[in-house]
Amino acid sequence: MAHSEIDAIRALLGSKPRPVGWSERRQRINEVGSTWPVASDVTCEAVDCDGVAGEWSIVPGSEPSRVLLYFHGGGYCSGSIVSHRRLVTEAGRAAGTRTLAIDYRLAPEHPYPAAHEDALTAWHFLRRQGIAAKSIAVGGDSAGGNLTLGLISRLRAAGEPLPACTWLVSPWTDLTMSGSTLATKDAVDPLIHKAYLDELADAYAPPSIGRRDPLISPLFADLKAFPPILIQVGSAETLLADAARLAEAAGAADVDVTLQIWPHMIHAWPVWNAGLQDGRRALAYAGQFIQAHLR
Repeated sequence: MAHSEIDAIRALLGSKPRPVGWSERRQRINEVGSTWPVASDVTCEAVDCDGVAGEWSIVPGSEPSRVLLYFHGGGYCSGSIVSHRRLVTEAGRAAGTRTLAIDYRLAPEHPYPAAHEDALTAWHFLRRQGIAAKSIAVGGDSAGGNLTLGLISRLRAAGEPLPACTWLVSPWTDLTMSGSTLATKDAVDPLIHKAYLDELADAYAPPSIGRRDPLISPLFADLKAFPPILIQVGSAETLLADAARLAEAAGAADVDVTLQIWPHMIHAWPVWNAGLQDGRRALAYAGQFIQAHLR
């Protein structure tokens, strides 16, 4: 069953080649990500987070005083609330929380540090709503995982309270592209390849900033005193080494870290949870992790 389901997702992703232009790519990821709509019992509401677009979601029985703050993936150049709505809303269901998804500014129109500024604005917006830091989980996939780690680094540097926990799916942690699986998993990954990552990094990170900068590549950050981290990554993705090395670095810094490597899964597979049992299982585990730490 798992193989047939992931093969169907691979077929969906391969049904059209990746477009060339940024606007066309953004439209494509919105189309693919929203293949399955949100469940009928989900309530979504647009919100202005002090100038940054966001969306609240809640399902019956969720605790509104607890929040999952989520940053979508897309290489900092695409992705949106629309493309990740099914993922975010079902993650909120699993965690028993409200969710706040953020449409941060995208490169190349808005290169670094625009997304970081928007993430920090969204965090402060949440805090001003009276939500305690210990009642907030922060998560993201791919570049959104990178952005999540950057937000925590900024909060720690400012001496601000940190979120209760961190959930990362297929995180892109190394924009120097030194991970060994960029080569060893290239043939089995249907989405992410080094040439594409190089293009994204060029669009996002100005040449004046070294890509080993911890806010560009959080793999090289000092992770000491970070909150508990759950990392979920597929065995069939080129960013496997980004996730595994981050887990090693976090563990070496005495951070409570859990690394899950899901057999046969591809990049950000929980996006397609409606048609993928392993996507639903990954969200269920993440929900348990978040609930445990928000309590």
